[in-house]
Amino acid sequence: MNKKVVWITGASQGIGKALAWAMAEQGTHVVASARSRENLEQLAQESSNLSGCIEPLPLDVTDAQACSQAIMQIMNKHGQLDQAVLNAGTFFPMKGNEFRAETVRRQMDINVMGVCNCLEPVIEVMKKQGRGVIAINASLSGYRGLPKAAAYGASKAALINMAECLKLELHGNGIDVKVINPGFVKTPLTDKNKFPMPFLTPADKAAQAIIKGLSRSGFEIRFPFIFASLLHLMKILPYCMYFFLMGRAN
Repeated sequence: MNKKVVWITGASQGIGKALAWAMAEQGTHVVASARSRENLEQLAQESSNLSGCIEPLPLDVTDAQACSQAIMQIMNKHGQLDQAVLNAGTFFPMKGNEFRAETVRRQMDINVMGVCNCLEPVIEVMKKQGRGVIAINASLSGYRGLPKAAAYGASKAALINMAECLKLELHGNGIDVKVINPGFVKTPLTDKNKFPMPFLTPADKAAQAIIKGLSRSGFEIRFPFIFASLLHLMKILPYCMYFFLMGRAN
């Protein structure tokens, strides 16, 4: 076997960029995808002295054909795909009293269908290999409904549910499926938020938490610990208590 080959989407900034760098530091061959060719090439150049490497592969995950071609390119060049971290996503805030179907559609196209466009060819490749790890980046916001997140939270809840289904059904093919549920991570995306973000985690620490989770047998990778534990507790509260608490906090 050659070096481990890992494909990361949304790798030009934020969690994806930090994760690509951290994995390359450990000797992994990272294939980094995002829409920005310039950012990816800069990342590859800056990482040239690491024990692994970062290979740019520009891609728009909303283009299903391009996603299939990207996987084909990886397999033709490397002959293997050990892990796929499907991280590409975005956040469109939307208040309930300003509901727009178009906002939901755009959110789902990127966050959900973008993952699905990658999943289809990745699953086929890993089934043929008889092995592989797929990690889907969702969010703690997918646990329960939150203010201004009717579109975003719904997309992340869909990813959590999808990952659970795939975990059950792909185990027999030698494919391990994991879900990543971060809290607030300091990225160019969260820098735009105009609301408090408790337990804000630096991107490099988020990357280390993901790498640790990928090396373990568990299904969910969630962080930071205290915030994730609080939201997990909120997930199991009865609706009457949940809505009361959220109404007081909002």
